[in-house]
Order: sequence, then C-alpha cells, then structure tokens
Amino acid sequence: MPLVRFTADFDFSPAVLGGRSTIAYRAGMELNVTRECADLAIGAGKAVAGRKPRKGAAFEEASDAQADGR
Repeated sequence: MPLVRFTADFDFSPAVLGGRSTIAYRAGMELNVTRECADLAIGAGKAVAGRKPRKGAAFEEASDAQADGR
C-alpha cells in the first residue's frame, strides 16, 4: 500500500464496488491507501507519492524513480 499526501480533497470510489461506496480524503492527510486510490489521486493531481524511511519520521516526497522502486 503506497503512502501518499493529499494536496486537495479527493473522493475515491473503488471500481470493484461499482460506485456504491465513496471514501473522502481531505487535503493534508498522509496515509497508506490502495494502489488504485493512489494511482487515481496522483493522476488527478490531488496527491503526491511519499515515503517514510522509519516510523515517526517526517513524510518525504518520492521522486518518480523512488516511487517505482528503481
């Protein structure tokens, strides 16, 4: 599950549920989300990928190379 920081409010509806459920993420939230949610939010420009090298560390924006695991 990727770690993201939401830069704007984002409503996510999992495709598997066919729109019967929506999760509202607020700007400023930093949390692990599903790959589907991360891809949609980052693609919409409403989130940035990140990482935490250890528990309690500050959120770090991941570069494209870091996010892909290269």
